[in-house]
Amino acid sequence: MALSRVCWARAALWGSAVTPGSFVTRRLQLGRSVLAWGAPRYLFPRQLLIQHFWTPKQQIDFLDIYHALRKQSHSEIISYLERVIPLISDAGLQWHLSEMCTKIQRGIHPAIHDILALRKCFCNHPLGMNQLQALHMKALSRAMLLTPYLPPPLLRHRLKARTTVIYQLDRALAKLGVAQLTAQEVKSACYLRGLNSTHIAEDRCRTWLGEWLQISCTLKEAELSLLLHNVVLLSTNYLGTRR
Repeated sequence: MALSRVCWARAALWGSAVTPGSFVTRRLQLGRSVLAWGAPRYLFPRQLLIQHFWTPKQQIDFLDIYHALRKQSHSEIISYLERVIPLISDAGLQWHLSEMCTKIQRGIHPAIHDILALRKCFCNHPLGMNQLQALHMKALSRAMLLTPYLPPPLLRHRLKARTTVIYQLDRALAKLGVAQLTAQEVKSACYLRGLNSTHIAEDRCRTWLGEWLQISCTLKEAELSLLLHNVVLLSTNYLGTRR
């Protein structure tokens, strides 16, 4: 059972481990027909081919593009966090969240204990998973590379489902050990969790992933909203990645 969970974790980390099937074949056929009509060659591999078929340079270029798209929502998410501070009943938690937002806006990478100090903020109103407002969820969806163009109940369901999968993967990875992952697996794991790992050294990626797992494995399922927001909190300023 433990081995199967480890294998599942590795498969989830490797988007390219999925065997191409008839759907991929149809995408390839569609891509050839589009090229025949003179479509821009740069858009073809990113829009019509899965990552398995990208060249190494295309992988870096396209992952940069996708990360730029999700980073556009980071400042918006921090603004939503600032707006709800007065709605938090505990004065100490208000102060901690205000300090967190200020640090991130100043380009400071938060410490693990700073993030974990916010646990109670994210399990009830106004930041619990079931209490998030529609515009807030739209911004979080963009940060997770999910479509924001859905009704609020579906946005909430997809965010909760995606975060739960990452939460379960984190436990499998923690049991396996970050040291057991290959360099590519580490970078893929970091990218999935919000860090643009394409331009960060492997050892730094392992350090960041270790920080993420330490936070994730401390949280309870009722606190998954904090793990979802951690995609922004932990990644925005890591090693000067805020640009």
